[in-house]
Amino acid sequence: MWRDNNPLKFLAHRLRNAASADAGIFASVLDICPRIATLRKAGKAGSIDRLLANGAWTDAALTMIAMEMPGWSVRRLVYEGEEWICSLSRQPNLPLNVDDTVDAGHATLALAILSALLEARARADACLPHARTVPQVEARPENVLCSDNFA
Repeated sequence: MWRDNNPLKFLAHRLRNAASADAGIFASVLDICPRIATLRKAGKAGSIDRLLANGAWTDAALTMIAMEMPGWSVRRLVYEGEEWICSLSRQPNLPLNVDDTVDAGHATLALAILSALLEARARADACLPHARTVPQVEARPENVLCSDNFA
């Protein structure tokens, strides 16, 4: 079986090849969702467990996006050419031709939504090493003086 060192890529491949949604696929996705894991430990993610126990795959996938990727929202869900296409956006009020969306498709609606979640996670993870709010500076010797005249 094909494997990659990146668990997101491996899981995305697994979702593409899945015929239908099931508890095992959702468990695998939940394993790589750190925000949901934290919410579960705090007892605040019971809705996902209830949805999964009842087989409400689509509702569970939408809830997972809301919990794991709070800055993202579903921009559109379209059934086109025997495939569901899910688009996620951080700016859903922008015109579609300007918006930088994450798009994923699958014959099963819940798996299309989960695939889009994985794409958004991959994009967010790719941005993490470069996202710094405070610039890094070198330590300076103690005897450096500022000679600017601020008067």
